[in-house]
Amino acid sequence: MEKPVHHFSELFEQLGLASDADSIERFIQRNAPLPDTMALAEAPCWNEGQAEFLQEAVAEDADWAEVVDHLDASMHKSH
Repeated sequence: MEKPVHHFSELFEQLGLASDADSIERFIQRNAPLPDTMALAEAPCWNEGQAEFLQEAVAEDADWAEVVDHLDASMHKSH
């Protein structure tokens, strides 16, 4: 059975954040770049529940893992 494909905006909705394109771009610009040694879930911009969700999505290779990886790359890239 195939895993569902989630869109970037759906990840932001899941995290309880504004999910329109402008809000996502502002969030990333405001909080990136993260240090190379910092895991995405350790970033200070997340609350405990958000950090736990991000960490579990990757650790469990959940259906959210691909879009969380995309967010991780975006947050570690200089903008």
